[in-house]
Amino acid sequence: MSRLLSLILVAVALSARGVLAHDEEPTRESCEAAVAEARTLAAGLPADDVSRYFAERDIQQALVEAGNGEFDDCVEKAERAALEVRERPHSLKPGERLNILRADEMPPR
Repeated sequence: MSRLLSLILVAVALSARGVLAHDEEPTRESCEAAVAEARTLAAGLPADDVSRYFAERDIQQALVEAGNGEFDDCVEKAERAALEVRERPHSLKPGERLNILRADEMPPR
């Protein structure tokens, strides 16, 4: 129950922050600052942490959006990465591991 309440509070805070952010259109500089913050937070987690993996994917997508000139989407993805690190919603049970395939690999059948 407290986790649900904390997620609701985070969502409200992010939406309130989003309302303020919509007053001023995100720029390349705000995107780069958000990505830098998310990278710093992600670097604080162990390299094999699942939340770090997902945060790094969001950071990568933020950079793609920035490259396309979509700075609002860049900031959004970077904020999602930071939230992933702070909340750490993904976890593995002891002994479990995330099976990440390379681009040239096929999943086992």
